[in-house]
Amino acid sequence: MFEQFEQHLESRLPFLKNSKLLIAISGGIDSVVLAHLCHKSGLNIALAHCNFNLRGDESDADEDFVLQLADNLDLEVFIESFDTNEYAKKHKVSIQMAARELRYNWFEALAEQLNFDYVLTAHHADDNLETFLINLSRGTGLDGLIGIPEVNNHFVRPLLPFSSNDIETYAKTNNLKWRDDSSNASTKYLRNKLRHDVIPVLKEINSSLLQNFQNTISNLNDTADIIEDRIDDVFNKAVETIDNNQIVFKILEFKKLNNPKAYLFEIFKDYGFTEWDDVVNLLDAQSGKQVLSSTHRLIKDREHILLSELFVEASESIIIAEADKQVVTPLGILMFDEVDAIFGKQTNIIHVDKETLKFPLLLRKWQEGDVFYPLGMSGKKKLSKYFKDEKLSLLDKENTWLLCSGNDIVWVVNKRADSRFRVTEKTKQILKIELN
Repeated sequence: MFEQFEQHLESRLPFLKNSKLLIAISGGIDSVVLAHLCHKSGLNIALAHCNFNLRGDESDADEDFVLQLADNLDLEVFIESFDTNEYAKKHKVSIQMAARELRYNWFEALAEQLNFDYVLTAHHADDNLETFLINLSRGTGLDGLIGIPEVNNHFVRPLLPFSSNDIETYAKTNNLKWRDDSSNASTKYLRNKLRHDVIPVLKEINSSLLQNFQNTISNLNDTADIIEDRIDDVFNKAVETIDNNQIVFKILEFKKLNNPKAYLFEIFKDYGFTEWDDVVNLLDAQSGKQVLSSTHRLIKDREHILLSELFVEASESIIIAEADKQVVTPLGILMFDEVDAIFGKQTNIIHVDKETLKFPLLLRKWQEGDVFYPLGMSGKKKLSKYFKDEKLSLLDKENTWLLCSGNDIVWVVNKRADSRFRVTEKTKQILKIELN
């Protein structure tokens, strides 16, 4: 197995040879074999062990074993102790999920603090099959059927091509010692039930099960690559604009497709949406119709669909005194400075006649019925009409703030100044107002 492991590193994971690596080690057979293989290959490794304090003395014995292993291999080791039960109660998750979140969060923090390039975990081919069957039993899309990724950001799984039998044979042949986790024998967890009751039967039916499964995973990943290329193509055609507040999609591009729902799912699935029929119905809905997830929303706006984070209504307006030189706002920092002349034209800067202002000024969200006198135009205009003429989206409108003097609008911030406060030949004090 060692020769195969070396070949695998050379062909698939050559970057590990020159990297600083952290091995996630439980003390079980899989992670112990991974540590020995990496050590024998001369990789630059250290060990990291989580004590979840779920099995009393057994958990402490696992920790002692890992400490001894690190000493035997002359490796640096990091140990972290967790109150997993308390974390699960606090975050209202299962014990398994709590342990997963705790260990991955700690591994990432440790890697960042101590400049480890990658964290290695001991997932193998049987783990991959179990994950596939779990996802299949719960219902999933293609993403749930392509298996555990070999490289996922900072996490690398060098043992994925190897079976649990390969690992056990290597451990016994080399007289390695490891710890057995008693909880792995319990079939109350779905993964263990599949491991002990289902997969052995499948292997009995087909002795080539794992090899065939690996081929299937490879084929599915090839298919996923094709789909990803197609989704990227549709995404690029459908997106009209992207800015800090929203992504604007052209509805017509989705309607051209034979199966819009499939593309909408692939494009928006990572934003937490689940009601896919409602998402599809947005294509023909009236403007203003929206679909919410826990973090984002989709809004129908004429011929477009807008994607944005959930909008949080500003709780109050901001009062600006005459003495204020800088004011922190939801849009950025408003800066006030008296100047002698006007230089250039920028949307984030206006110059006003200070004597026309009534302090304190007020920064607030726009409201229905607001009117102003757009600089460069004659007469007044409703803001709603101005928004329509400027073809502002619903989200652009929601994110519009007004700088006001009394009941009068001085500036539709970052968009248009009001002519009533413009600098004229009679102006004695020019106030520069800038948003940074």
